[in-house]
Amino acid sequence: MTKIISVNAGSSSLKFQLFDMPSETVLTNGIAERIGLDEGIFTIKVNGEKHTQNLPIKDHKVAVELLLKALVEYKVVESLDEIKGAGHRIVQGGGYFDQSAVVDEDVVAKVAELADLAPLHNPAHLIGYNAFKEALPQIGHVFVFDTAFHQSMGPESYLFPVPMEWYTKYKVRRYGAHGTSHQYVANRTAELMGKDVKDMRIITCHLGNGASITAVKGGKCVITSMGLTPLGGIMMGTRCGDIDPAIVPFVMKKTGMTPDEMDTALNKKSGMLGISGISSDARDIENAVAEGDERAILTQKLYVTRAVNVIGGYYMQMGGCDAIAFTAGLGENDTNLRGMICQALEEGMGIQLDYELNSKTRGKEVCVSTPDSKVAVWVVPTNEELVIARDTYRLLGF
Repeated sequence: MTKIISVNAGSSSLKFQLFDMPSETVLTNGIAERIGLDEGIFTIKVNGEKHTQNLPIKDHKVAVELLLKALVEYKVVESLDEIKGAGHRIVQGGGYFDQSAVVDEDVVAKVAELADLAPLHNPAHLIGYNAFKEALPQIGHVFVFDTAFHQSMGPESYLFPVPMEWYTKYKVRRYGAHGTSHQYVANRTAELMGKDVKDMRIITCHLGNGASITAVKGGKCVITSMGLTPLGGIMMGTRCGDIDPAIVPFVMKKTGMTPDEMDTALNKKSGMLGISGISSDARDIENAVAEGDERAILTQKLYVTRAVNVIGGYYMQMGGCDAIAFTAGLGENDTNLRGMICQALEEGMGIQLDYELNSKTRGKEVCVSTPDSKVAVWVVPTNEELVIARDTYRLLGF
């Protein structure tokens, strides 16, 4: 058995899962939160029990030290020498990577070069990688890219209708995100249906605070909703998604906003938060809807409309669809929003939802459509960490 750790380093967090491979047994998981603050939180789950520490976590190096110390302290491993590889989630791989890669100096340089396309993510990923490399110098590392799965898109899908030199000089194009999740969910949906993913047309809906929708045909991405950055696509928790580009200079002239201020407004003050004025959290919106709040009701309707527009377009682009799979925080757990999206697709796509079953389904693998539905509707919890562990195990040659 080979122990592989999957790592997802954010700007102020570090999530992890330790797997025993190839059995894919999860030995432990946890998260370091509020990195860089005096009120840090470190949580590790061992044998179903959570252990939490509240303490300052100065940087990612300290977070990694806490994690490795906890693995030995709680006897998850007898020695750190048992860990043979680390897989790291990387948001932006640009056009360089169409699959995961064993880390070397060239791979690190390319990830650093692409930081402008994911300024909140790529630098943090590299900080996490360097912290693990320093703590465990003897092990191999693999980068698993959110964008890799989307590299199968054709130019008719990934190019924007802007001056061509913006692409040739600056690589302005659609890259997408959540690719690891979309790939896992598409493959798992086909598996659950007893079919080969290569024979299927699946629309995967990764609906969380960040959200994207992908059309998967024959196991490959045909088109995805996020664009050059994770700001594009459907409406999200605080991100606007696709808008008329003229809105940006129009509002900047009206308000005197700087480019950075506009970037903050579109990324952090828009979406569900911007329309509702309440919260970016769909649970808070749902509670406000129950109380009759008109802006909360509008927020849900707008979210559904934006999602349905994308799903319907992908349905036509693929010439039909065998299954829609919902995943991530909202997709797995927001039964009302999921039901509203399916209801809006009922007439055009022939979807028949089992509304009672849907209302009871949260965070588990279930087909929530009726047997006579023309398109199967599934809830499939994502497992990006498992994909990372699989690729790390395979590429390091164990």
